Amino acid sequence: MARIIVVTSGKGGVGKTTTSAAIAMGLAKKGHKTAVIDFDVGLRNLDLIMGCERRVVYDFVNVINGEATLNQALIRDKNCNLLYILPASQTRDKDALSQEGVGRVLDELKKDFKYIVCDSPAGIEKGAHLAMYFADDAFVVTNPEVSSVRDSDRMLGILASKSYRAEQNLEPIKEYLLLTRYSPERVKLGEMLSVEDVQDILSLHLLGVIPESKSVLNASNSGTPVILDEKSDAGQAYGDIVARYLGENRPHRFIEDQKGFFRKFFGSK
Repeated sequence: MARIIVVTSGKGGVGKTTTSAAIAMGLAKKGHKTAVIDFDVGLRNLDLIMGCERRVVYDFVNVINGEATLNQALIRDKNCNLLYILPASQTRDKDALSQEGVGRVLDELKKDFKYIVCDSPAGIEKGAHLAMYFADDAFVVTNPEVSSVRDSDRMLGILASKSYRAEQNLEPIKEYLLLTRYSPERVKLGEMLSVEDVQDILSLHLLGVIPESKSVLNASNSGTPVILDEKSDAGQAYGDIVARYLGENRPHRFIEDQKGFFRKFFGSK
């Protein structure tokens, strides 16, 4: 049975597209046929992070409008044969998406894919609502700062009340917390919220913490999902997240100040 995952948040710039690309790649690398859809009509960044921007011929809106088949629009990833990308349109506005059209595309994808990852735009407008409407699972991405957490809390209310599952009185969407751009050193200085602070506010199951890392920017610039950089802390963090989502029991990393720990352990100043 296919599962639809929405990667969402209220605030922009928290790492949703980076997360969507990494999660989709991680699931595919685990042997699950996976599709990732860019819902950010008018901007379209997912294809850049996936390194397939020059191969885009047809897009999500073309499929909804019957201007192309799903098979024509899907782009197979160059790093993994089990991963496919459905890009957004850069030339339409967000009203080009319809609930009926999105539902039809998702139903078609569910026939052939185990996981469908929906990369949501920021905010609470139509594109974001449609990205989460049909979801089975929600990865709520937030930075450890007050405005980001507040906006994520608002998204939780929408997930609980305006989804297909809520309307049909079905089992609620399963919600998971992903905390991005986390720095234990800055938490210690009181410059950002701690993991505990964020969990107290949102009351979500913590799927993983992604540390502040230059490897994220480097991966984005090179058109490669950061999860493929297994030597980087961010790549390892996303690998842990995928493993936990699939049921593996892995300890959480990147939460403690390792430099402070080693200074204390070795007695250095």
